[in-house]
Amino acid sequence: MGVYLGIDIGTSGTKTLAIKEDGTILASATAEYPLSSPHPGWSEQDPEDWWTASAETVRKVLAAAKISPADVKGIGLSGQMHGSVFLDADGKVIRPALLWNDQRTVKECEEIESRAGGRTALIEMVANPALTGFTAPKILWLRNHEPHHYEKLSKVLLPKDYVRYRLTGEFASEVSDASGTLLLDVRRRQWSQELLTRLEIDPALLPEVYESEEVSGKLHAAAAAALGLPEGVPVVGGGGDQAASAIGNGIVSRGVISATMGTSGVVFAHSDEVQIDAGGRIHTFCHAVRDKWHVMGCVLSAGGSLQWYRNQFALAEVAAAKGMGVDPYELLTAEANRAPAGSEGLFFLPYLTGERTPHADPHARGTWVGMSLRHQKAHFVRSVMEGATFAMRDCLELIREMNIPIEQIRVSGGGARSKFWRQLQADVYGQNVVTINAEEGPAFGVALLAAAGTGAYSSVVEACEATIRVETETETNTSAKASYNRAYPIFQKLYQSLKSDYKSIAEFVEAESNDGKTV
Repeated sequence: MGVYLGIDIGTSGTKTLAIKEDGTILASATAEYPLSSPHPGWSEQDPEDWWTASAETVRKVLAAAKISPADVKGIGLSGQMHGSVFLDADGKVIRPALLWNDQRTVKECEEIESRAGGRTALIEMVANPALTGFTAPKILWLRNHEPHHYEKLSKVLLPKDYVRYRLTGEFASEVSDASGTLLLDVRRRQWSQELLTRLEIDPALLPEVYESEEVSGKLHAAAAAALGLPEGVPVVGGGGDQAASAIGNGIVSRGVISATMGTSGVVFAHSDEVQIDAGGRIHTFCHAVRDKWHVMGCVLSAGGSLQWYRNQFALAEVAAAKGMGVDPYELLTAEANRAPAGSEGLFFLPYLTGERTPHADPHARGTWVGMSLRHQKAHFVRSVMEGATFAMRDCLELIREMNIPIEQIRVSGGGARSKFWRQLQADVYGQNVVTINAEEGPAFGVALLAAAGTGAYSSVVEACEATIRVETETETNTSAKASYNRAYPIFQKLYQSLKSDYKSIAEFVEAESNDGKTV
């Protein structure tokens, strides 16, 4: 059997995975890198870190599994979506990349909507509204705020596609990731010439677009030497991290839904045709399955909210866990389990970096509501986990509104590794949840795309059916489900009650920052 590599360029690190054709995982490796926030609401990374991490993890995987380089038959690429890598005519990075959770482009989103002829017209063109995390507003921000950099601009690439460029020398993307730029005609699976014209963006700035399993290039000599692989290994289109994760979870047929509780949270549903929410509250993108689409809700700080809590308020648990040789999250979930469902009226809104679905509000912020003298640490930990899960339910409810059946919910990410959080998800969603045999997410998904694209399987669907199966099922707890059904409407109302206050807070922070004060 051949060996296939999946490389996932994430926000906190890059993960490389090696699998056999039958889906057997041979080895994996991860390399981390920093994220910078030079101003409030900004989020940037150095693309060179992605390349260094990709080369390092490929070498580690080859060594760990004792893989003969000649056995590697294909490479798939996944990555954080929406990020903007700006290159000059020599292929050099002009400035740090703007990431998916960067919130600086509020005015550019308004500009895009205006140039498109309004929100409805924009959704008609590209199936989605203008959101701060997307790529198109980042291009306009560069033009508006850093014209000296814009003048040098020759190419705009997504994070995984920058790594592709370093691997192959090709400027290429694929339909699932390109859907998140706001510049793709999602129905026709090609760049939207109409919107590009209205925005006065030169189409030459954008790479060629492929289907996800198509071969987009081959390893050139310098990259092959850096990775320890032979020259000429095919690199397939791959997928944006969420579409790639969906492939890794086997979300390739109607009725099967994935709920991925990672740093961000994503609810993902396969669709055989284009289905668009007229209000633009949920994304409609091309799927990594040829000629298929998906709808997707995104919670910007899901598992990230618990990570923030751990880093800021659980130093004692982190120290204790180190001494015990366990994961700090085990101690936090044990603490959360001491509080009842609903946390006795303590609610957490997980909008630490603004929110995408369903509010599309960059000004939204994390909030605790309902504190009393009765509440203890257990309530606070549990409320954070409940708040993130309520936000995921927001996405599920929108999918139900679109008449997309939810017959099975497959959970993955950090929230699926915890038995406690799996149970909490089943109870909040009001439906049993299952896990599958593959727990490696996007890297596994794009390794399957590489297998399908280089001939090991006749299609992506066949690759998934041959390698993925359900392993565990968590049933809902009737009492907890009832509690959450009573609490969820309150959670929904809290954002509406605070929406104008969030904007006022954002204006205050901006004013303080502009005055040169410490924020």
